[in-house]
Amino acid sequence: MISLYLLIAFIILLLFFLLRLLKRTSGLFKSTFFLLFIITTIVTAFTLDNSKKENVAKAVGLLKNLVHSPVFKTSDYLEEHFDLPIIKIKDQVLLNVPAISQIPDLPRGCEVTSLAMLLNNAGVTVGKMELAEKVKKDHTPQRISNGEIYFGNPNDGFVGNMYNFQEPGFGIYHKPIADLAEKYLPGKIKDLSGSDFQELQIHLSDGRPVWVITNTSYQPLSEDKFQTWNTPTGKVKITYKEHSVLITGFDPHYIYFNDPLTGEKNKKAPIKDFEESWVQMGRQAITYLP
Repeated sequence: MISLYLLIAFIILLLFFLLRLLKRTSGLFKSTFFLLFIITTIVTAFTLDNSKKENVAKAVGLLKNLVHSPVFKTSDYLEEHFDLPIIKIKDQVLLNVPAISQIPDLPRGCEVTSLAMLLNNAGVTVGKMELAEKVKKDHTPQRISNGEIYFGNPNDGFVGNMYNFQEPGFGIYHKPIADLAEKYLPGKIKDLSGSDFQELQIHLSDGRPVWVITNTSYQPLSEDKFQTWNTPTGKVKITYKEHSVLITGFDPHYIYFNDPLTGEKNKKAPIKDFEESWVQMGRQAITYLP
């Protein structure tokens, strides 16, 4: 039977190698991964050699020592010994990012305008009109049949007309936006979609704004504000209140953002309401890596 301690030593060495491959993930993820990996190692080792009851005490004791060790007490330990850059969430952040208005050129172009602000802040010289031209489009025409709406899918490309309200149109979601951003910053775009709101605050604390999808009221919407479309790639639930902004900061009470619809810099909204509206719109967010 493999020794408990030999197995743990082997898996910890493997862990160090894996952590070296995770340099592009946040410090919060790395620390959590490290802790869960060690706990799993101890449980696995005990399971493989559970014929001796004293192993229970050994496993519990080892886990207790690890949890109270400097590894888990301070992120500085991970930084110093394992070359893991840990980003600490600040109490408040307010970044100086120039605002760009989507009006009058792009009445439905909040997503590409917010992307222009993000890329400009990363040092890329590109305008909203260039992005509007290059972003992927879904050219599916709008039609209504038997009370059912048929239109494009914002997960696949921009739906409808971005340049005027005389023709039907809607918007675009995170994946095609991230794909477009990747062309300007190859290998440096981080799609945070699906993350917790805390993950956005980590990147903001490191000085990088975050592109998001929310709605024009910056608070959760009632169900009657949503409708379901039939698209070539499946059904999609949308709201015409959909909006994209660039988050530039936060404090304990408010979230701050550049609003392309008004051209306002560091506009604010209650952080709890804003987070809930962001979650309701699918937790869509994008930033760039240092």
